[in-house]
Amino acid sequence: MTLVLKEVTKRFQEHTAVDRLSLEIPEKEMFGFLGGNGAGKTTTFRMILGLLDSTEGEISWNGESIDYDKSHLIGYLPEERGLYPKLTVKEQLVYLGKLRGMKKHAILTELEYWLERFKVPEYMTKKVEELSKGNQQKIQFISAVIHKPELLILDEPFSGLDPVNVEMMKEAVIDLKDQGTSIVFSSHQMHHVEQLCENLCILQKGSPVVHGALKDIKRSFGKKNLIIHGDIDFSFLKDFQGVTSYQKGAQGCKLQIDNEQVFQDILSAIQGKGFIRKFDLEEPSLNDIFIAKVGASYE
Repeated sequence: MTLVLKEVTKRFQEHTAVDRLSLEIPEKEMFGFLGGNGAGKTTTFRMILGLLDSTEGEISWNGESIDYDKSHLIGYLPEERGLYPKLTVKEQLVYLGKLRGMKKHAILTELEYWLERFKVPEYMTKKVEELSKGNQQKIQFISAVIHKPELLILDEPFSGLDPVNVEMMKEAVIDLKDQGTSIVFSSHQMHHVEQLCENLCILQKGSPVVHGALKDIKRSFGKKNLIIHGDIDFSFLKDFQGVTSYQKGAQGCKLQIDNEQVFQDILSAIQGKGFIRKFDLEEPSLNDIFIAKVGASYE
């Protein structure tokens, strides 16, 4: 079931939030949206879900528009969480599961599974307001997946989680993808998208500035990173031909270079100057590409 956006635009009076966005997201894939605040990610998600009408363009899933009749096939984790604080976790999920057409027995079976998986089985009878923000996030995630959706949209799913719970959530998302769920998610944190997605789109002011397979995006970027650790002063490399950026670090420096020939030239230039512990050429990170294309880091 392919998700297709064709020349999709959304205007709010004089402001254009999304501008002629065209994407095709194959089924059973994890697709990442990147962008700063106001880039148009959440507006795009709301149009996909039918919560907002597009001003122009078409959105289809398996060749059809997404409407209420398909809501039981879709899961959505909004960036702004929306749980009922006075209800217990059990009451909350039974209510939301029934809205998705589930029977109570099936809801409780799935809820028990997810609470065990997230290592919080004791939260079944706790009120949402009694939970930390991170644990509320887990319950919100469970509410988005308890009905086993075919399409899952996650808006900043790792926001507010500590590193241990981020990894727990990542494992859950990967397992859902491996089981056949199509997943679209957004994040400000480049490394999450880099770890999880083969394909992505970077939005700036509602328009795609980068779109495609991550490996192709990195290859076409051209520049590479050179990491050097050692006991010598590397500052002379700031003005070295072919070096486009220089970052001093505690153990040495990180350079961005134009091509692999510069790698060889720098290697020759530092030989004999002192002990080198690391001399490693790396692909540019997604954060490097984001900064180059958008002009600011959101790490």
